[in-house]
Amino acid sequence: MTTTPDLFAPTHIGAIPVANRIAMAPLTRARAGMDGVHTPLAVDYYRQRATAGLIITEATNISRQGRGYAFTPGIYTPEHVTAWKAVTDAVHNAGGHIVLQLWHVGRISHTSLQEGGAAPVAPSALQAGGETYVENGFAQPSPPRALETAEIAGIIDDYCNAARNAKAAGFDGVEVHSANNYLLEQFIRDSTNHRTDRYGGSVENRTRLTVEVAQAVAEIWGSDRVGVRLSPITQAAGNTPLDSDPNGTYGFLAERLGELNLAYLHCVEGQTRGPNGAQNFDFQALRRKFGGGYIANNGYDRDLAARTIAEGRADMVAFGRPFIANPDLVHRLKTGAPLAQAPQEAFYGGGAKGYTDWPSAA
Repeated sequence: MTTTPDLFAPTHIGAIPVANRIAMAPLTRARAGMDGVHTPLAVDYYRQRATAGLIITEATNISRQGRGYAFTPGIYTPEHVTAWKAVTDAVHNAGGHIVLQLWHVGRISHTSLQEGGAAPVAPSALQAGGETYVENGFAQPSPPRALETAEIAGIIDDYCNAARNAKAAGFDGVEVHSANNYLLEQFIRDSTNHRTDRYGGSVENRTRLTVEVAQAVAEIWGSDRVGVRLSPITQAAGNTPLDSDPNGTYGFLAERLGELNLAYLHCVEGQTRGPNGAQNFDFQALRRKFGGGYIANNGYDRDLAARTIAEGRADMVAFGRPFIANPDLVHRLKTGAPLAQAPQEAFYGGGAKGYTDWPSAA
């Protein structure tokens, strides 16, 4: 006898048990100190949302060089580990599971955020558009410099150091952030990668760094506790042009990642700003090429999420902005309770207001 998968039923994603198929998507909230150390507010924030089947943390800097936004957390110092340990303890005590998203922004940074005012790094010296968030407001990203081939091993080492620190901090796994046009995706797209070494040119070369990072991190964690996030047709951040062949490039990458037997592939399905456009890319083909767990994300409501799970088109569905104003989102979705709406001014920066003061439906 078989049963139809249910959005609110328990399952596993890789080796991680989850109480339901609802994931909390990474949400940058800019509430850490400028040193990247979380305050106790983060403990309350994540504990309040521990009924999510899986919490994927806000993007977390693997190094000082990897930082591109003010007040975002890090995972490269002992102080970072201590602060995150309080968060994971709180989530686990509340019955939840949580993975850390590992982040290097590449060219989406500003010299004021870099050690010694250094230029940001990127696969190629191409300046990003748009804005980034600095200590005193918003600013255009600074012109980057191209990484030397010999420097890339050090980038991988930084991911490994961050992965080991995430384990010390008590996380259940890690997610490699290879989406939203940050460093790893800057290598993937031929619009931002004009290199001529082993990390540029062919699709195999351009996807090499994401595969090498995922493989290195999996050696630390075990492959079944490592996920990767992709966003094949997202132009934010940086107003970044798409790859010339998104289906071919990301399909090739998905197959390579699938060979690593990772816990899951987490896809931003469509644009995160403006019209969604998800119909312009075959995400189900990407899921099949990967062959493992799949977390769908971007623009899902309760009915679409439930239908997607029931039809076997995803193993989990990640919700982002609804979790800001609804710490009890799982309960609200299950019971049909109305959802609160957070104003945009509550998204980034500040203290408890708009962060930990949202009431539950009960």
